[in-house]
Amino acid sequence: MGAYILRRLLLMIPTILGIMALTFLVVQFAPGGPVERVIAQLQGQNTDATSRMSGGGGDVGGFDAAGSAGGGEAGSRYRGAQGLDPEFIARLEKEFGFDKPPLERFLLMVGNYAVFDFGESYFRKISVIDLIKEKLPVSISLGLWLTLITYAISIPLGIAKAVRDGSRFDVWTSGVIAVGYAIPSFLFAVLLVVLFAGGSFFDWFPLRGLTSENWASLSWPEKILDYFWHLALPMAALVLSAFATTTLLTKNSFLDEIGKQYVMTARMKGLTERKVLYGHVFRNAMMLVIAAFPGAFISSFFTGSLLIEQIFSLDGLGLLGYRSIVDRDYPVVFATLYVFSLLGLVIGLISDLTYTWIDPRIDFESREV
Repeated sequence: MGAYILRRLLLMIPTILGIMALTFLVVQFAPGGPVERVIAQLQGQNTDATSRMSGGGGDVGGFDAAGSAGGGEAGSRYRGAQGLDPEFIARLEKEFGFDKPPLERFLLMVGNYAVFDFGESYFRKISVIDLIKEKLPVSISLGLWLTLITYAISIPLGIAKAVRDGSRFDVWTSGVIAVGYAIPSFLFAVLLVVLFAGGSFFDWFPLRGLTSENWASLSWPEKILDYFWHLALPMAALVLSAFATTTLLTKNSFLDEIGKQYVMTARMKGLTERKVLYGHVFRNAMMLVIAAFPGAFISSFFTGSLLIEQIFSLDGLGLLGYRSIVDRDYPVVFATLYVFSLLGLVIGLISDLTYTWIDPRIDFESREV
């Protein structure tokens, strides 16, 4: 098993390199980069990139916002750069790192990322690693609790539905699951805000952040209650759609296994239904559920919580990544991609190792990666 783990860890290196190289080619050479955004601001177009880059002032990278000290004609490399001093454009390119050849920029980025040096945000004047640390508690809270609650509900419910397939319990719970699957989480989040967060009816839950303003002065029991009080509505919105998919996956996996010959043989030997279900069926049926775990875990950190973060004013990695893509804040874009890709690969390895824990008959050591 040690050799298999080592091979998987070594395989992560070219995988990460491939992901970063492909994204670099797409993002770095796409129109509307950071230089174009600053130029657009200087030309009076609708973007706040310059103000964020200069900390709210009118100076960009040491140049006056007019950007036309010499009044020269900038090259046609950037759209809208006519009338701007070429020296200003050159200084702007240097500040963003575009004065270097693409290959050199990529190799420099890879070398820095190998030691988790993500540089500084283009427009926020803060190191990317500090920015990620600042947003990480929100994403960890949403992703971790969503995964735990979803699996804690879905696995027992899916097993119960499989055992009672076709019963009234199965029909009624299927109706609830169908509703949960059909309603988007963000739409249910809006409904929760209207009902319980001061929208139109009750004002029982907060609508901003993970903690209250006086959180530091609270006792430990009060801090825990305050934390879950803030998480209640976002978690309810996320779990509604997440548990539906996992429950159906669990039920179908168990139904497929229950109908197999080895289950009938175990029953003929006189084993109790509980022994058959959890001693034989469980470890085989759970394989498919475990296989879906890495994707569910990573999506709960990013795509699954993006709109929820926006609705409940939770400033996490999902919202950070989206805003960075819109703002062409490349250091933040690449850093979040690197973190999520690395996390996904590690979770995938953990998922494979969990296979062997559930079913010792699986031997990855004798297989090719």
